[in-house]
Amino acid sequence: MMYRHTVTVYNAAFELVHTISDTVTLSDFGFDEYEGEFRGAPVEAAFTSDGAFAYVSNYEMSGPGFARPGADGCNEANWDTSFLYRIDTASLKIDQVIAVGAVPKFLAVTPDDRYVLVTNWCSFDMSVVDIASADVIATIRLGRHPRGVAVSADATIAYAAVMGSRDIAVIDLDGFAVDWIRGIGTSPRHIVLDPDGRYLYATLNGEGTVVKVDLATRKVVARVATGNAPRSMTISTDGDSLYIVNYNSNTVSKVLTETMTEVQEIRSNDKPIGITYDALTGNVWVSNYSGTITIYADVVDDG
Repeated sequence: MMYRHTVTVYNAAFELVHTISDTVTLSDFGFDEYEGEFRGAPVEAAFTSDGAFAYVSNYEMSGPGFARPGADGCNEANWDTSFLYRIDTASLKIDQVIAVGAVPKFLAVTPDDRYVLVTNWCSFDMSVVDIASADVIATIRLGRHPRGVAVSADATIAYAAVMGSRDIAVIDLDGFAVDWIRGIGTSPRHIVLDPDGRYLYATLNGEGTVVKVDLATRKVVARVATGNAPRSMTISTDGDSLYIVNYNSNTVSKVLTETMTEVQEIRSNDKPIGITYDALTGNVWVSNYSGTITIYADVVDDG
């Protein structure tokens, strides 16, 4: 929770298990140039495949030496860099801190647990963190306001939505060369891949739509209107359904991927911003900017 300076942990019974403070002593993690305690601002989390660790991005750091925090409307400039935290999910303690770029927002762990890929909103780039060494081994230029990331099942290709554009970056994870899927729509924000790796789905924050991209042709093959400012999105385990939070509409949409039709749109709490699918129960968890979490049971098949 960015403004509450915490990471909260819940179990499958919807019970709060633990609250983790985002305050760290950076010098304890090898950053000797920083004295004393510093607060983060948690944005997103991504887990290793075995669930043993969670990596958390911090929008900014607060404390001495951090005088130039970035902001959502930033241009490229000399903004403060920020840090990832690694949380041990057994002890629920921060056990590693990694320096990345300015305003890291989204992050993804590759399926082979080799890399953490972090999009730095105000650096206009992506940090590639080697999990074994906890070092940034590459910084990839992407353009204005990179956001969502998805990785192929074989961990060879990453896709990154560049929200200040109409494009999706295609990154070779062997040599980190960048290619592009161009012109899919205004302000692509969040992306997911279907289980077969045939299609990519992207929310277009600037258009109020979700698009389906055939990765073989790199063309948009279908689109559907959801609500105003679709932000985050998740996909069911079988790949049949998308769930989207519409930030300005205060709604959550369900879309069938085969036909790209919206079969349900329901009211949420104020400003839904994050969403995830629980593969064990089929429940959909939604975090709201207002500081609440809502859990939905999906009981709609075809509308």
